[in-house]
Amino acid sequence: MSQETLGWEEWASFPKLGVPAVIAKIDTGAKTSALHAFAIEPFGTDAKPYVRFGIHPVPDRPDIEIFCSAKMVDRREITSSNGERELRYVIETPVRIGDQEWPIEITLTNRENLQYRMLLGRTAIFENMIVDPNQSFLQDELSYDLYKNLKKSKPVERSLRLGLLTREPNNYSSRRILQAAEEKGHFCEIVNPTRCYMDINALSPEVHYAGESLPRFDAVIPRIGASITEYGMAVVRQFNLMGAFCLNEAAAIGASRDKLFAHQVLAQHRIDMPVTAFAKSTQQTAALIDIVGGPPLVVKLLESTQGRGVVLAETKKAAESVIGAFRGLRANFLVQEFIKEAAGTDIRCLVVGGKVIASMMRQAEAGEFKSNLHRGGEALPVKITKAERAIAVKAAKAIGLNVAGVDLLRSDAGPKVLEINSSPGLQGVERATGIDVATQMINYVEKSVKPRFRNKRSKNPVT
Repeated sequence: MSQETLGWEEWASFPKLGVPAVIAKIDTGAKTSALHAFAIEPFGTDAKPYVRFGIHPVPDRPDIEIFCSAKMVDRREITSSNGERELRYVIETPVRIGDQEWPIEITLTNRENLQYRMLLGRTAIFENMIVDPNQSFLQDELSYDLYKNLKKSKPVERSLRLGLLTREPNNYSSRRILQAAEEKGHFCEIVNPTRCYMDINALSPEVHYAGESLPRFDAVIPRIGASITEYGMAVVRQFNLMGAFCLNEAAAIGASRDKLFAHQVLAQHRIDMPVTAFAKSTQQTAALIDIVGGPPLVVKLLESTQGRGVVLAETKKAAESVIGAFRGLRANFLVQEFIKEAAGTDIRCLVVGGKVIASMMRQAEAGEFKSNLHRGGEALPVKITKAERAIAVKAAKAIGLNVAGVDLLRSDAGPKVLEINSSPGLQGVERATGIDVATQMINYVEKSVKPRFRNKRSKNPVT
């Protein structure tokens, strides 16, 4: 590092924290450096401790807040210039002044009532740096106007606090998501959505769990089972109210689970699918059968998952019998065209962030028409066509899902969307393709979670 002269006050930035401009007081009389922080919250493990905090970088503008996180390197008792002792968290992060950037240790403390949001102590100043106490702003000047464009900036690489909403922490998908998050330096906590309860208010909405208020996550990854869809959606909405990025939002999860609504949305977007019919009255049974082209046809419960509640009726009499039985149970169901040429296979496309990142063919076992892996189907690698890739992406976008398993059938008329899953399993597709889907999901979370910047004078938070 070449010799530099610093004034007693200089503009500084913290690239890894997403803080583009702050005025620092250069104080050789102070040993340690300090950064203004509020809502300081430790997280992580003993082996990998992190700290999350907010910053008011602009004096006299408490409406501008930036939330960030960093790896914790220590916790020390610091004595301030007025003799007060305080136990502070210590982080290490690069600071940039002028055209020089170097890592420093910095303590976090509330400097709300002090003129400078940052204090640069002597241990952070290199021997070849000269401090001139009679001059100020000798290095390149920045501006608080940078905060006007912060919401358009690129995401900052930082450790994130993630919440994985699932009741099955030990299944393959949950374990892979946890592993991928930890390998990328993030901390991921398992949250059972059925054990959450919510404090719904305008000022400070909270989610409580096991008698305690849950922290504010940077992002949540919903893996909501079909049996708890409604309550799970409420929990996802609450985390969204608290400012967390939701990998799949509640409305999109609900749309994917309501098969009738999902098919109506697909039809609205002119996305091809098997001909589908729905009716309430028993008087329309014959008409339903005719709409889908007659038998063989598929009768499918609206609440069906993993191939359960899906019946192939090969004759008109069988179709009438199944429809009558479902109506007798007061169950809601669809009647759907049977794509014979698919021959017991479908294609599962994993869509993440508007791209198909992996795909597999699922082959039903002998004598079975349902290819679900949970029903004995076999997963095989497959090369999809340009048309199949396009329709999978379009379907996920129409439903509003950032992550989706889109199931396709290969028909003589081209690919048809059979179903869309908001919590696709990872085991089959990762093993069939060798593609690390879990890491790509975490990559998309990183890309989507920008430094949390909020201007309270605006109507909505900017994330």
